[in-house]
Amino acid sequence: MLQFHPPGMGQQIVETSLGEMVYYVPVGTPWVLPPPDAQPLVFLHNFGGGASAYEWSKVYPAFLDSYRVIAPDLIGWGRSAHLVREYRVEDYLVTLTEFLEKTCGSDRATTVHRPAIVIASSLTGAIALRLAGERPDLFKALCLVCPSGFADLGQDAGRRLPLQAIGMPLLDQMIYSIGAMNEVAVRSFLERFLFAKPSRVSPEMVAAYLESAKQPNAQYAALAFLRGDLYFDLANYVPQLKIPTMILWGENAQFITADLGQRVARLNPTYIQEFVKVPSAGVLLSLEQPALTIGMLQQFLSKH
Repeated sequence: MLQFHPPGMGQQIVETSLGEMVYYVPVGTPWVLPPPDAQPLVFLHNFGGGASAYEWSKVYPAFLDSYRVIAPDLIGWGRSAHLVREYRVEDYLVTLTEFLEKTCGSDRATTVHRPAIVIASSLTGAIALRLAGERPDLFKALCLVCPSGFADLGQDAGRRLPLQAIGMPLLDQMIYSIGAMNEVAVRSFLERFLFAKPSRVSPEMVAAYLESAKQPNAQYAALAFLRGDLYFDLANYVPQLKIPTMILWGENAQFITADLGQRVARLNPTYIQEFVKVPSAGVLLSLEQPALTIGMLQQFLSKH
C-alpha cells in the first residue's frame, strides 16, 4: 500500500499480540522531519472492504512538519497481519493499546510515553473513544469523524447483508469476492455508500481500495464488520470519556445520521466540546473533502 501514499513516506512495523501492524511515517524528502519528541498525531482508518491508512493520505501531509505523524493499517486491513479469525471488537482494543504504547513514546528507545492526539473515523472512531475511556493515559485529544458503534442507542443501523447469507459457509466468501475484489464493485461501494458526490471518487482511490481488499485473508475482518460482530452501543461508553474531543459528521453520511450522532455526543458535553456538521460530505471526509478536513483539524489542534 506504500505506493498509494505520498512520496517520502516509509513503512514500519510494530509487533502486536495478533501479529504485525504496518504503519506509515515520513522518512525524508520532500518532508522536513519534526524532532523525535514532537507531539504524536495518529490517523486511524475506518472499517469496510478495502479500508487502509490510505484513507488519510490526502490529509496527514499537512501536519508532517510539526507533528510526529503515524498512520497505521489496522490488524486485518491494508498490509498488516490478516488472521484467519472471527474478529471481535476486543481484538482492536488490545492491538490499538499495544500500538499506541509502542509507537507514541517521546523517545522510542525508552519506555517514556507521550499521549497521542488520535484522529479516527466511523467504527474505529467509536473504538478509539471507548479505549480513551479505559486508558486515558494513551490520549491527549480526539478528533472523530462519524464515530459509531453501529448499534448506538439500540439502533442497529450498520448491517448491510442478511445474517443468514453472511453466516453460510462459502457463501460469505463469494459475497466478499463479488462485492469487494473487482474494480466495478469497489467504485460502486465508494460512490453509493461513502461519498456524497460520486464524481469525487478517483481512479487512484478505487485502485487503493482494491489493492487492500485483495490481500490474502482480507475477507475475515471485512466479513466480521458486515456480520455485525464488531458492533456495540457507543452510548454506553461516552459518559466515561475524559479526553477533549471534537466530532465531525458528513451531513450525507449513510447508515448513521448526524442527528443520532448528536444524541450520543450530548451524553458528555463536558469533553465532547464540538460537533460539526460538514455539508456535501459522506463518511470519508478525508478523501472527499481533504482541504476542509485539514482546516478543521488545524483549528482543533491549535487548541490542544
